[in-house]
Amino acid sequence: MKLPREFIRLPLSFDAEYLRREVESLPNEAWVQHPTDFEGNSSVRLISVNGEQNDDVSGPMRSTLFLNSLPYLQQVLASFGVVWSRSRLMRIAPGAAVPEHADINYHWFQRVRVHIPIVTHPAVRFHCGTSAIHMAAGEAWIFDNWRLHRVENQSPHARIHLVADTSGSAGFWQMVAESLTSRGSSPRHISFEADRTSQLFTERYNSWTVMPPGELESLVSDLCSELEPAREEVSLRESMTNFLVLASRFCEDWRQLWVLYADSPDGLKSFSHLRDSMRSRAMPLLTELRIRTNRIPAQRVLEGRILQHVMKSSAVSAFETATGAAAAASHTQVQAALSAAGRSKSSQTPAGPRNKLDRPIIIVAAPRSGSSLLFETLATTPQLYTLGGEGHWLVEGLEALRPGAGVDSNRLLESHCSAELERHVDEYLSTELRDSSARYWNGLDTIRFLEKTPKNALRIPLLDRLFPDALFVHLWRDPRENISSIMEAWRSGRWVTYPRLPDWDGAWSLLLPPGWRALRGAPLVNIAAYQWHSTNRIVLNDLRKLPKERQIRLCYSDLIGNPTGTIHRICEAADLRFDDSLARRVSAALPLAQHTQTPPYPGKWKINEAEIENVLQDLQECWHELRAEEVIRALPQR
Repeated sequence: MKLPREFIRLPLSFDAEYLRREVESLPNEAWVQHPTDFEGNSSVRLISVNGEQNDDVSGPMRSTLFLNSLPYLQQVLASFGVVWSRSRLMRIAPGAAVPEHADINYHWFQRVRVHIPIVTHPAVRFHCGTSAIHMAAGEAWIFDNWRLHRVENQSPHARIHLVADTSGSAGFWQMVAESLTSRGSSPRHISFEADRTSQLFTERYNSWTVMPPGELESLVSDLCSELEPAREEVSLRESMTNFLVLASRFCEDWRQLWVLYADSPDGLKSFSHLRDSMRSRAMPLLTELRIRTNRIPAQRVLEGRILQHVMKSSAVSAFETATGAAAAASHTQVQAALSAAGRSKSSQTPAGPRNKLDRPIIIVAAPRSGSSLLFETLATTPQLYTLGGEGHWLVEGLEALRPGAGVDSNRLLESHCSAELERHVDEYLSTELRDSSARYWNGLDTIRFLEKTPKNALRIPLLDRLFPDALFVHLWRDPRENISSIMEAWRSGRWVTYPRLPDWDGAWSLLLPPGWRALRGAPLVNIAAYQWHSTNRIVLNDLRKLPKERQIRLCYSDLIGNPTGTIHRICEAADLRFDDSLARRVSAALPLAQHTQTPPYPGKWKINEAEIENVLQDLQECWHELRAEEVIRALPQR
């Protein structure tokens, strides 16, 4: 929930020593791995759906057997006078942490998380937004979990907090308001009372068959108020404007369906179609938009906070099964299945959703090489799932892997892979992958994944670690044409990737290769030539370290000159069917790619010929290697 301040201390205090003794009375088996699998994090479920051992957030909440054995902890919860949702004890091992993240799902829109430290140490620091504090034992705190936040336990002791979720009563929020204005009294201490029986109220109704229009409008309005482009470009401002119009119309049509059907079974088909239409039309518009407060990609927020929750998953599944469509698993079911699969594999096997990806196809190319055209052509087949466009946030969603924040360029090696990155990639894939009809992946079926982001051409060792059976498709283009197109992109100002870099004057466009600082003050043609040369040289060197059956190389001129034959050969090599969708796509001249700057024509590069001729000599060796390589390699049949 959004709050006016990062941290707010509530005017309550508790007997931390008594709570500690209660917690220590719990059996070892009460402690289970944290649901997000953060290393060194474990929890005890106190209030859960039906009081059972799960981490769900939708369904009737009841006390677990563990909470029933802790009388003072029950009194602590009861003292707030609120209705509680999912609640747990959360433990962080010495030296462990909760990685930076923001809580964006629907559960958090109207709920706040109360923290009561039970066992802690001054070296435990809680970071939220721009603030960092230590929560002392026995205190009560809430914080703005919509902002980016993390916890670090740099002490030699485990940290244990009571962590409880609630939407809060009027009295609770009055207490918060008084804390903000410093008009509250000194903290009221609540000691254990041996003869007191606590009555806890827990949520009974927290999900919809179909979300009422007022709730939907509130969620959509909040999302729209936070949108901003990932970088300043006219096209992104246009995308944002178009999304705002689309979102308003979505709410209007949802209200019309509601007054016609409410949440009766008769309306499920219409509601489902409207939701799916919104998803397919909105996601392309949100590709380069993010949330102002926490920088989370807007696509993730629309999906995780709104579209996954506008209809109850059980109702949707029943409807889709009855109509012959693929049954959609709930987010919780998916996560549970993926988590179980991940635990059954060795540490060398990708965890979570990556276990369900069969031989991902990753296009690697220098910028402006025609990779968008190839990607958009292959993405027409229902055999492949994509992120809906370029997947910049698949890796750069982790701040430590963004140039200027944690790394110097887009070049990433196997050593840059971490448990935190693997968790981020799994989360991103589980919410963003969709097929050619914009239907989102259910997380259970094994699928083929197609990805194209030019920066990834500099990340093959990292991608090989994340996707050890990936097939890399190296697309290259005549350097004269390619460099001219790169120059055109720089001059347009539409392709800025890094508005501010240390030791660089102005904005940087397109991918950022290692050694870029040496280009400061150089002519644009030298920068463009370096982007072409360094990218293709790195790809060639990286792919030589991989088996030949995991790579395909093709030239852009072949794709343009013979699209049917080229795509047919790629399908054979990649173990794909040359199906009707692909056949229709290549039955005539290929359409312009989505990211075309200006339409191509023969000899277009010659507008920059004089400049390009000055740099061609240094590119000859790499150009010769590209021409000498076999264009497409056949893969053994599987």
